[in-house]
Amino acid sequence: MSTAMWQRLKPRPGNLRIWQAGLLLALLAFWHVMTAPGLLPNFMFDNDRQAAFFFGQPAVVAQRIWAWFVSDADIYRHLGVTLTETLLAFAIGSVLGLGAGLWLALQPMASALLEPYIKAMNSMPRIILAPIFAVWFGLGIGSKVALGVTLVFFIVFFNVYQGVREVSPVVLANARMLGASPRQLLRHVYLPSAMAWVFSSLHNSVGLAFVGAVVGEYLGSSQGVGYLILQAEGSFDINTVMAGIVVLTAFALVLDAAVTRIETRLMKWQPKSGETEKL
Repeated sequence: MSTAMWQRLKPRPGNLRIWQAGLLLALLAFWHVMTAPGLLPNFMFDNDRQAAFFFGQPAVVAQRIWAWFVSDADIYRHLGVTLTETLLAFAIGSVLGLGAGLWLALQPMASALLEPYIKAMNSMPRIILAPIFAVWFGLGIGSKVALGVTLVFFIVFFNVYQGVREVSPVVLANARMLGASPRQLLRHVYLPSAMAWVFSSLHNSVGLAFVGAVVGEYLGSSQGVGYLILQAEGSFDINTVMAGIVVLTAFALVLDAAVTRIETRLMKWQPKSGETEKL
């Protein structure tokens, strides 16, 4: 390939989506070639069907997804339950984390008093709380939401807490000299300073909200995508397991894209990295 052609085809902002799609197609092609019986000699397994048993086949996974959404159309009830649990956990955990982070960052004495307890709760492997929540809230949506909230809360809390504490003392002093009230400081200084930290934590929390919902469905449920995956694992149906993972990943990306859109709209005032370099 000539240098001029490579310069036209190499990854750049204009063709980045094409490169991303090409990488996905290459991964799917590799998956298909390595698991299709008889297509390539397989040196890791005793016969050419063991790879498909352990890793599934992309064509069969696509058929499962098509059956779920189109031909059988029987996933919508399960997907609705999982998405409801995820969205509730994400919203409640984010609001509580934002409120607690702001409050403790602005209350030094309360922060010093509660710091060891917050660190202790954060260091706890919160997945082990799932059986306790099942006892407290039952096997319905409540226990899954509670588990998701514990996973989301601390991510948002520590990011907001750190973002508020890192407000420039010079900016604060200037605002106070101009007569800014505590409410004005919160609205015009603290919140804008913490906003980038907030959205960073929200992006990380999307996946954790799904983890809380699915783990809760694993431990006790009769509906939800996690329940479908658990049933498939019990019958060693790796293709259905992979299909469930693909569906959950796709919807997690959709939720993350929604967070990105909100971030873009609310953070218009913040210069982009390229604009910062020009300045």
